[in-house]
Amino acid sequence: LIQMESLIISAPHCPPVTRSPICIALVGLPARGKTYIAKKLGRYLNWIGLNTRVFNVGEYRRKAVGAKQSYDFFNPKNKEAQDARVKCAVEALKDVQDFLLREGGQAAIFDATNSTVERRKLILDHCIPQCIKVFFIESICDDPELIDENIKAVKVSSPDYAGINTDEAIEDFKKRIHMYTDAYQSLDIERDKDLSWVKIYNVKQRYEANMIEGHLQARLVYYLMNIHIRHRSIYLCRHGESVCNLYGRIGGDSDLSDRGQEFAQKLKQFIDKQKINGLKIWTSQLKRTIQTASYLPGQHEQWRALNELDVGDCEALTYEQIQEKFPFEFALRDQDKYRYRYPRGESYEDVVHRLEPVIMELERRDNVLVICHQAVMRCILTYFQNKSKEELPYIKVPLHTIMKLTPVAYGCEVEEFKIDVPCVDTHRQKPEKTDPNRSYDDAIETVPYHYVEPSI
Repeated sequence: LIQMESLIISAPHCPPVTRSPICIALVGLPARGKTYIAKKLGRYLNWIGLNTRVFNVGEYRRKAVGAKQSYDFFNPKNKEAQDARVKCAVEALKDVQDFLLREGGQAAIFDATNSTVERRKLILDHCIPQCIKVFFIESICDDPELIDENIKAVKVSSPDYAGINTDEAIEDFKKRIHMYTDAYQSLDIERDKDLSWVKIYNVKQRYEANMIEGHLQARLVYYLMNIHIRHRSIYLCRHGESVCNLYGRIGGDSDLSDRGQEFAQKLKQFIDKQKINGLKIWTSQLKRTIQTASYLPGQHEQWRALNELDVGDCEALTYEQIQEKFPFEFALRDQDKYRYRYPRGESYEDVVHRLEPVIMELERRDNVLVICHQAVMRCILTYFQNKSKEELPYIKVPLHTIMKLTPVAYGCEVEEFKIDVPCVDTHRQKPEKTDPNRSYDDAIETVPYHYVEPSI
């Protein structure tokens, strides 16, 4: 373990991402995409290994005074309502403190308008004396079409307008925005020159940054510069069944089996039917993914980062052989599959870190087909579906199955398409017994069926 200033980061092979807890505070008028940014950041930071939680002040307000409040509740001249909203913000900030200082949190995302100097001072007063860094992210949008799209796509379906006619909800929400506009104070390069912040104009049109301190804040700015809201789809699939798959061998760089070649041909038929404009095709540098993509027209890119998890000394062994040769290692992996690293190989945690450039590119690009491997696909799905580290190593990603990911406002829709080509099952559930002294049968009880390789 590596002792840092205010927290302990496990896995010494992974570079430290933060040395002290941080509160990331959103700034901006309503309907400027703050919650969208907050949720994406929360998902990203948890994925790279930071214990992160989003604190949405709107949820505190709904719990305290109820959801159905008209636009007048947000009038800065309405003192009773103003006091209630400040109280909700303070309650949320207390929870931020508890999470970061007592519950092992590393990053808290404070999702609210925070649209005045006074409100931002409230955040600073709760954080700085506790040695919690503060980083502001302001989303500015003066494009009427973008604002209207956001209102229609997200705000009218929020709990604030449950059961209310859509037109009435839109009218009320626009009046709510007006309540904030007169009092709105944007971050200012002169007044706020000593604060750390970034401004985003019209989603991706322009950026302005000030006092970016440390590795994490630099990564946050880079991430924010890569996300976009254009409609697109990401297609994920594993390579076709390989010779190693047939015989239960992990790793290796084998060719496709005959059934794997058939899948490659049917994958082309599936993609042709989708009629996708400008589709980019990404593969790893291993033969089985390149062969799977060989029938597909268009631009192909080979990524080393998409290579399968390196199993080191266990390369091209079956699970049964690993239990025979390395029973202690096999048990250790079953105890903590996410963090376990193969001797002279990798862990799932390592794969997540090397996939970060891939995720950045997927956020930047439009339509992409990624042909990869079981562990890699699990890591990518975990990012887009906001899965936990504990869930990640056991996500089912069967061979000869295509997953279509469509990012939406606050998440990602996933569709699954099974291609009708038989294949082996490579999914191994966690066994009940993980003690190093378990029997051979207990160790291999969840190993999926595979063919026995003919002796030479």
